[in-house]
Amino acid sequence: MSNMTHPIPTILAIDSATEFCSVALSCADGVFERGQEAPRQHADLLLPYVQSVLDEAGLTLQDVDAIAVGSGPGSFTGVRIAAGIAQGLAFSQSIPMIPVSSLVAMAQQAVRLHDASHVLAAIDARMGEVYWGTLERVDGLMRIQGKAVVCAPSEVTVPSVDELTDLTWTTVGTGFETYGDVLIEHLPHVRLQRAVDVRFPHALDMLPVAFDAWARGETVTADQFDVEYVRNEVTWQKLPGR
Repeated sequence: MSNMTHPIPTILAIDSATEFCSVALSCADGVFERGQEAPRQHADLLLPYVQSVLDEAGLTLQDVDAIAVGSGPGSFTGVRIAAGIAQGLAFSQSIPMIPVSSLVAMAQQAVRLHDASHVLAAIDARMGEVYWGTLERVDGLMRIQGKAVVCAPSEVTVPSVDELTDLTWTTVGTGFETYGDVLIEHLPHVRLQRAVDVRFPHALDMLPVAFDAWARGETVTADQFDVEYVRNEVTWQKLPGR
């Protein structure tokens, strides 16, 4: 079902999938945001951030039409903190939710800051691995090609685009900080542009994706919402053949 009858929704975005935690609110009066790199303070910061942006906008939670939340991949604990807080808020007011991939949020940040069209996103997954995704801009929004995977830096791949040999791929995320030499070595014949300022996903860059999902009617209820761990304590999703 489409929500086009409500052209300017009020959307709250929440993310703590990585070391950076952030909140952003978009409403008729503008966009309000908070965030900082604080790896062990997510649980303490997110709710005050939510209240702060609502206060600045002169709104209450009852005015929010949808809550977008960073669904991973990323830190197991960080993803759960944002999901738990967002689900609690959504349950309290029967607010629909919109999951947004961490890799998509970083790629969207590269659109905002660098006008990127193709993005290679890598989040340091620890244990000698990265969360990896390749993304392409379609109608202004980043779309992931295939699925996010967790793999060794030496096993990353880029889709075959023989007809687009002049593509420049913008690289984002902490995976390139930690394993940059290995990643670049295993991406032969790919033209790269490093976006050193795009290290983590930010709630601000979840908003365009959330607006599109809202317009398409692609929301879920709080009890339907699920996260994208990619790796969890029991099962790891690996590249084919591993």
